[in-house]
Amino acid sequence: GEIACRVIRALREMSIPSVAVYSDADRASLAVRMADEAVRLGPAPSKESYLRIDRILDAARARGADAIHPGYGFLSENAEFAQACEDAGLVFIGPSADSIRRMGSKTAARKLAKAAGAPVVPGTEEPVSDPAEARRIANGIGYPVLLKAAAGGGGKGMRRVDSEADLESALRDASSEAERAFHDGSVYIEKLVERSRHIEIQVLGDRHGHLIHLGERECSI
Repeated sequence: GEIACRVIRALREMSIPSVAVYSDADRASLAVRMADEAVRLGPAPSKESYLRIDRILDAARARGADAIHPGYGFLSENAEFAQACEDAGLVFIGPSADSIRRMGSKTAARKLAKAAGAPVVPGTEEPVSDPAEARRIANGIGYPVLLKAAAGGGGKGMRRVDSEADLESALRDASSEAERAFHDGSVYIEKLVERSRHIEIQVLGDRHGHLIHLGERECSI
């Protein structure tokens, strides 16, 4: 909701009309009330609303939209959605489908980073679903470990595991949450880095080759 409100405010400042989409759970949200128009996608479960690419594209066509801002989470890092927007003649405000395919999956991103010689936290390059395999990997890495959804973001599908006794239930819960949030229950394992810092350097670019960076950002606080 907060990101949608920011986008709508920016559009209003630019005199660009906005169309919000919503599930039944969010029909009275601030973003829906702020938008110039709003279109219902479906019931509260995300797999019946915010993850329905067909319904989002139908809403865009019905309202004559020429661009879609995906916000964050849900389909914002989904290459299929970015490609579907492009195929429908809509601007996807975000990375290209190819870039998302390369970096939207954390396991694929780990492979790219390793191939480029960048240091990565010990972990798997493929999703893990079998509890026995997960135990073998976690014992090899050493506890505590982190189970993470391979797709999406926003902390969904993530579980800290401190001992083997907790691993199987955490794997099941993380996969289930990832499936609900991203329509992809793939989970991988990596070593938990304690007392860490989350530092980002944000880079913005457009299709015309213009690039800027916004400096470093401390996301830990």
